[in-house]
Amino acid sequence: MQEKIGWKTAFAIVISNMIGTGVFTSLGYQLTDVQNTWSIVLLWLIGGVLALIGALTFAELGTHFRESGGDYIYLSRVFHPLVGYVYAWISLTVGFSAPIAISAMAMTEYFGLEGLASWFGVGVILVVTVLHSVSVRQSGGFHNAMTALKIVFVFVLIIIGLCVLPQETNALNFDDTWQSEWLLPGFAVSLIYVTYAYTGWNSAAYITDEIEAPKINLPKALIGGTGLVMLVYILLQFVFLRHASVAQMAGETEVAKIAFENIGGTSGAWWVSVFIAVQLVATISGYLWVGSRIVYAMASEHSLWKPLAVKTNKGIPIRALWALTVISILLTLTGSFQQVLLYASFVLQLMGTLTVASLIFVRRKEDTFKSPLRPYLQIIYIIFSLWAIFYVLTEQPYESMIGLGIVAVGIVTYFFNK
Repeated sequence: MQEKIGWKTAFAIVISNMIGTGVFTSLGYQLTDVQNTWSIVLLWLIGGVLALIGALTFAELGTHFRESGGDYIYLSRVFHPLVGYVYAWISLTVGFSAPIAISAMAMTEYFGLEGLASWFGVGVILVVTVLHSVSVRQSGGFHNAMTALKIVFVFVLIIIGLCVLPQETNALNFDDTWQSEWLLPGFAVSLIYVTYAYTGWNSAAYITDEIEAPKINLPKALIGGTGLVMLVYILLQFVFLRHASVAQMAGETEVAKIAFENIGGTSGAWWVSVFIAVQLVATISGYLWVGSRIVYAMASEHSLWKPLAVKTNKGIPIRALWALTVISILLTLTGSFQQVLLYASFVLQLMGTLTVASLIFVRRKEDTFKSPLRPYLQIIYIIFSLWAIFYVLTEQPYESMIGLGIVAVGIVTYFFNK
């Protein structure tokens, strides 16, 4: 019998998949082009609103189709099996493996293990995969514990950051330069970094058939988790800006460490770095869990990947899980942090936009969650997303071409199924 999880575990999956490397690292890349505090807040607010629109959309799609597999199922059923296949291919090659690899690389940086970086990250990925190979119940218990640690940690950071007096020279700037900054190409490119940080708002929809009473519990997990994360993200950016200068953070990856070194000295920064590294275990766990379900869904319907469509008697898609692990390890050993971040963000945004658009073509059923203001919210999402994608194509052509190349290879492999 298939084991089921409640809304709390589904909620934990959404939060753990969202709160990862992006919120602690992307501000440094944004500050190279966008430096007004209102601009930064606007970026994270737009990203949060887009994520909420996405969560509302997936709550309806997930309760309409009620199959595990998320985007793969929706795109295959609404548009064409090729479109769903390409999404699953992206999930296998970069969509889920890249966030896992990025989290593993970031963990080693925050632990200060540069010399052993790659292999330490590989070890963490392998341990988490073993824990997810036993049963859904064990996966849920481990994942809930790691997510609880993550939530406590980020709220402690926010409380400390708001209570301690700000740095004399900090990055807060509330003048009217935001009016020109939001028209810059750099603002649109920064939005891609932000949308990557919000990636995961759809994660509970990938395991719909593992959730009890999905009509009630899936919307609760998706919308509640996304709303909480949006609040956390905006407060964290304000804390970082309050305790470090633009000169210190612009172009840097470890902005959280920089800000908290200014608050508590070297020892304070060390503790923050350790906890950032530890909470990334929950991110790796979440992406392995839901990513393996997409790979399994694809493998079940396409002969080229049929060997991966195997479940244990506890309902674990064991081969899909380990295939995702192997690719994540390869990216960890060979990838560059910022480059992997950018091309993965680009291609995920592209396919996510297609999935949000798919709801416009779905006939409503009586026993599903109803996304409000349909299709107007979806159209808003599509417009903002295409705007950001266009600027990434023009401003970061190399990484964009890598992303499009991955899509092209996926299309080619689809026809091997024939």
